[in-house]
Amino acid sequence: MASIKLVLRTHQADQTGHSPLYIRIIKDRKTKFITAGVKLKESEWDEIKQKVKKNHSNSARMNASLSQKIADAEGQVADLERKVKSISINKIKEAIKGKEVPNFFDYAYKRCEKIKGNLAVSSHRSYFMSIKKFEDYLGTRDVYFDDITVSVLMDYISHMSNVMKNSNTTQRQKIIILAIMFKEAIKEDIIPQYMYPFSKLKLTRNSGVRSFLNKEQIQELLDLKFVSGSSSEIARDMFVFSIYAGGLRFSDVVDLQHQHFNVEENRIKKEIRKTGRIHHFKIGKIALDIMTKYRKEKSLPDDFIFPIVKKKDLYFKNEEAKHKIIESGNVLCNKYLRLMGKSIKLPFSLSFHLSRHSFATNALNNGMRIEHVSKLMDHQDISTTQIYAKIISEELDKAVDNYIF
Repeated sequence: MASIKLVLRTHQADQTGHSPLYIRIIKDRKTKFITAGVKLKESEWDEIKQKVKKNHSNSARMNASLSQKIADAEGQVADLERKVKSISINKIKEAIKGKEVPNFFDYAYKRCEKIKGNLAVSSHRSYFMSIKKFEDYLGTRDVYFDDITVSVLMDYISHMSNVMKNSNTTQRQKIIILAIMFKEAIKEDIIPQYMYPFSKLKLTRNSGVRSFLNKEQIQELLDLKFVSGSSSEIARDMFVFSIYAGGLRFSDVVDLQHQHFNVEENRIKKEIRKTGRIHHFKIGKIALDIMTKYRKEKSLPDDFIFPIVKKKDLYFKNEEAKHKIIESGNVLCNKYLRLMGKSIKLPFSLSFHLSRHSFATNALNNGMRIEHVSKLMDHQDISTTQIYAKIISEELDKAVDNYIF
């Protein structure tokens, strides 16, 4: 037999001190909560009598409404238990609340598909996989918005950290995507604001340590010998090219065509895939030498500079096809770069994104103004670039500690 009781959830109190009142159902030692649609101060609720106290201006009307809700709920439970010998607590909850609160996963997956056209392929995939990861953790899709409480989310964060060994950044990303689904449901007036459980979570950020290659390490990389035209050589050349071409991301290096390069001015002009902004800048001699190395006699304007894309027609078919080619190319490139990093004994794992860090850090070290570095990296906000300035400052502090007595 299921038991039903009204519970004021004071741990969900808002800034005014009002807490949501819930109908609590317990069956087979399992508990579910259904919102009663009421918010009260702790001083306005009598837990023993299960009534709103008389110090509330609408206590009589609210008590009559709550009594009816409890009577209806108990009636629903009695009917179900008569009809079905073994009824789950989820079915009881669903019967009591009707369509009041929707299923979280039904809404989230539909919303994910609805906004697909407004997201980059990688972002949409991240949304979908984050929702699926949460579903896998809970072990059921039969979950309603009001089932997802602060304690459920804290347990999930603990699971990601201790069991799945996810980094703080990964944990934060997964929780943020779940929070976006709640915010969208609130905007659409599907759920009330007080069901939003994320404001009470504290998500830890990573310290933000960024590895980079100094001049000597870059030279060691350039000195490595490879079979001409091999995948290893191409990966190394693309990486070094990026360092001397404003820290271009892998997706933009892959996407680089001959028509994006002005030979007379040694200048690249192309749309950056991540931001959609047109970016143009001059490149230095090392980047220019690498481009010349890959230029063929009969290169067409729309030919790619680096031979990663094998089928142009497939690449330009749609954004999803582009994303798959870039993603697989990046995985392979990073595989070769990791091996190179080990061969020159780098104290960190080498990946393509470190070319971006290496450009910024070396440029600032050589005295380039931070505004210019920010412009070359196509940062929207200079505060992003200031992270690299902090690295320079920390390196300087280490030098003082090591060499000045």
